[in-house]
Amino acid sequence: MGVKQAIKNLDAFPRAEEHLLQKTQSGALVSIVGLVIMATLFFHELTYYLSTYTVHQMSVDLKRGETLPIHINMTFPSLPCDVLSVDAIDMSGKHEVDLDTNIWKLRLNSHGHIIGTEYLSDLVEKEHAAHKHDDENEHHDDADKKLHALGFNEEAENMIKKVKKALDNGEGCRVYGVLDVQRVAGNFHISVHGLNIYVAQMVYGNLGLLECWRMAKFGVDAWVLEEALEALVLIGSGKLWLLVLDFGNVSDFWALFLNELKKGELERGSEIFGGATHVNVSHMIHDLSFGPKYPGLHNPLDGTVRILHETSGTFKYYIKIVPTEYRYIWKEVLPTNQFSVSEYFSPMKEYDRSWPAVYFLYDLSPITVTIKEERRSFLHFITRLCAVLGGTFALTGMLDRWMYRLIEEVTKASGTRAY
Repeated sequence: MGVKQAIKNLDAFPRAEEHLLQKTQSGALVSIVGLVIMATLFFHELTYYLSTYTVHQMSVDLKRGETLPIHINMTFPSLPCDVLSVDAIDMSGKHEVDLDTNIWKLRLNSHGHIIGTEYLSDLVEKEHAAHKHDDENEHHDDADKKLHALGFNEEAENMIKKVKKALDNGEGCRVYGVLDVQRVAGNFHISVHGLNIYVAQMVYGNLGLLECWRMAKFGVDAWVLEEALEALVLIGSGKLWLLVLDFGNVSDFWALFLNELKKGELERGSEIFGGATHVNVSHMIHDLSFGPKYPGLHNPLDGTVRILHETSGTFKYYIKIVPTEYRYIWKEVLPTNQFSVSEYFSPMKEYDRSWPAVYFLYDLSPITVTIKEERRSFLHFITRLCAVLGGTFALTGMLDRWMYRLIEEVTKASGTRAY
């Protein structure tokens, strides 16, 4: 009996006899309020425990030989699809448009409704077809080539008329898709020079000149240019080759040739737009990202709207890309990229010999950010649960005693006055 009594003395929750307990309406009200509070806090803590939080870690980027996906979705309300071109160039001077690229263009009417769909690579297919045609007629005489060149001029004029009609109708264009480029610094831009390249091909009458122009523009090594010039002997015009012989220097020739070609492009473009200052590159960026999205990611350019009214110019977005890995709670790893951006606008001048465009110049950070989803421990959940439920129980007990004493004092005072 002594041991049992000693154990009973350790009871921290002694029970009073039933006839000694007094139940009140105020106590019932406090109990109901306390139960509601405890139930609310319990579900809040349960939700907090089941949710995840993220931990950020930084390390050196060790990725090699991988490509960088560029997801674009933009609308140009004042430029038809026929004049728009998307180019991607990296630090090595490599032109990535023709490689692993899936870009679509949606023709839009003046109200923004879709008219038709076409691949942006249509221009490339036309170039390949022209190249094949040149190979088949490589040994034709000069007279045939001149007639062929005249035919190309006629086709170029038809293209110009088509674009003028689209401009008069107020057509716009939505450009979307994915560019796969190398993981090095570079830029991609959307401009109107795509039509100028095509028209230049039609006007100058052979693919060799177009390819040489592209290689010179994008900084190919001199020995590659020399090989291109050797090909020019076979398919280029004799007049241009005599220019090379007269100069005796490849770089001097290209300086003159590119100047003349650029002048021709500006003249053709002026026929369409009435000058570079009339090219309206107003645009809306619906989506621009460098990989799949993860929870909590905010791409700063999404929803960007830039509308030009009285002037034109070139938009440049300077982007700093941070390689990112997102690790889900179930161990799945999502490789992607996040970025920051700053913006610059350069208005066009009357004497500028370039066309307005929208440039995205990007560089990659050498640091990789790893974002890991974590879940709180069960012991942490139990500790917080005991704290909030126990605190609520203690608080309601104190509130019940205060209300009981207050009611008791008020009752006594009323009884004294009645007596």
